[in-house]
Amino acid sequence: MSDKGSIYRISGPVVTVTGIDAKMYDIVRVGDEGLMGEVIELHGEKAVIQVYEDTSGVRPGEPVINTGETLSVALGPGLLTQIYDGIQRPLKVLEEKMGVFITRGVDADGIEMDKIWEFKPSVAVGDEVSSGQVIGTVQETETIEHRVMVPPGKGGVVKEIKGGEFNVTEIICTLEDGSELAMLQRWPVRSPRPFVQKYAPDTPLVTGQRILDFLFPLAKGGTAGIPGPFGSGKTVTQQQLAKWSDAQIVVYIGCGERGNEMTEVLTEFPELIDPNTGKPLMNRTVMIANTSNMPVAAREASVYTGVTIAEYFRDMGYDVALMADSTSRWAEAMREISSRLEEMPGEEGYPAYLSSRLAEFYERAGRVETLGGADGSISIIGAVSPPGGDISEPVSQGTLRIVKVFWGLDAGLARQRHFPSIDWLSSYSLYPTALDQWYRENVAPDFPDVRTKISSLLQVESELQEIVQLVGSDALPIDQQLTLEVARMIREYFLQQNAFHEVDTYSNLDLQYKMAAAILSFQDNAKLAIEAGAMLEDVVNVPARTDLLRGRFEENYGERIESLVTKMNKQIASAVEAED
Repeated sequence: MSDKGSIYRISGPVVTVTGIDAKMYDIVRVGDEGLMGEVIELHGEKAVIQVYEDTSGVRPGEPVINTGETLSVALGPGLLTQIYDGIQRPLKVLEEKMGVFITRGVDADGIEMDKIWEFKPSVAVGDEVSSGQVIGTVQETETIEHRVMVPPGKGGVVKEIKGGEFNVTEIICTLEDGSELAMLQRWPVRSPRPFVQKYAPDTPLVTGQRILDFLFPLAKGGTAGIPGPFGSGKTVTQQQLAKWSDAQIVVYIGCGERGNEMTEVLTEFPELIDPNTGKPLMNRTVMIANTSNMPVAAREASVYTGVTIAEYFRDMGYDVALMADSTSRWAEAMREISSRLEEMPGEEGYPAYLSSRLAEFYERAGRVETLGGADGSISIIGAVSPPGGDISEPVSQGTLRIVKVFWGLDAGLARQRHFPSIDWLSSYSLYPTALDQWYRENVAPDFPDVRTKISSLLQVESELQEIVQLVGSDALPIDQQLTLEVARMIREYFLQQNAFHEVDTYSNLDLQYKMAAAILSFQDNAKLAIEAGAMLEDVVNVPARTDLLRGRFEENYGERIESLVTKMNKQIASAVEAED
């Protein structure tokens, strides 16, 4: 057995090789063109390899060389603003080398090895440094400072450290034990990067989307699934999260999406402006584009590539939001490779290990104490595209068992032009109890109570709707008619949000609380007025209520909302006097 063998059998992206001495997950070069592959099974003399590129035209007998390395990503300054394929080859570099159509056997470094960066050291000669400690900084983009860290497993006393202009491979620091440190690190994608401890989820990831923040919040370091059928708004929801959530770094994995949809994302994302800085959003974004017509094995790898890059930024002490769109296509890649390997199929042909692979991925989320003593987090938001919108299929169900937040998109709401089309009856979040204390301290003492009241009103409305469909709303008692009117107000005024309107696209938590409190204030005052003899129609149609509803599209609405509510309540009270 040696490092060189030959192809024995080919089945699509799965190639069986004889004559090489290999370990699991070793990277190999396959065929005359040196296609990149990874060892995924060992059977005595034979090694089974998944190839990350198209294998058409490759023949048995062609040579295979084992590199002895595992699939790793290059980590260092230059990651941000990049658009990669599934195995961290920059698409711009690939286009230069091969034109608009992807050909095979082309290698490209994950980051520019020759680019010069200004390195500013933050430790001095004689200082003791440990794994994960920041030893200096580089201004990577206008908005993000790249913190250069001691790689995990290394540490000691600084013998020499240099500031100035270097490329990522040049030695910037030498330790007394002889270790040499550069700005570049490599890390195997299937191994989670180490940290000291994981914290309980007690801080929300504020997204500025009312239905998400208010009813179904996600904690920093949390996990969320967005299942939804075609055209229900998954991609726009993820773009809103990337643009407005209070994470400093965004990693977007377009995993197996259709080419035209991915093109849309790739053209729109670089155009988006970061609302916090006024600079392009790409300054704090890394994108991985792996369309459905690209080789399936690379699609399977793209998820691990993305989460490893996210962990690297987490280790610097940043809050990272990772969007995976969509995990269904990743699972389909697993299914295809599994069938080529002739493994026993599980439910709907997916491999038996589908759930454990999903869990492995989502488990890499979390808010942690890093090796360097900072606090960092990765929040993972995975879109799921169930065939026909049926969430009883294995990928949706496997995701639901793992994630703590479920934002269920509904095609019916999308058809009614209700966006975001998240179904408030089927969606849920398991974080509110852990986050309630934060809301009480940072927004309002009664925030959790207001949320509970809003949720229960929506629940009551769904029960009343069944009766309304049979006998009409006029047959209901007046108090139930009022409940329906208040619930309609919640849906149209609070839950609907226009992602493309410059004011309505984002609501801070304070405004969300005031809007919800305004709805409850209307309910309480309307109830009193009706009990005092006012007509429901007169109460509902007071002019100030219309001003309150329309005002959310105007600037400085947060400052005006309280005076609008006071005005509305006075007009409701005068509706009683008019009846008298």
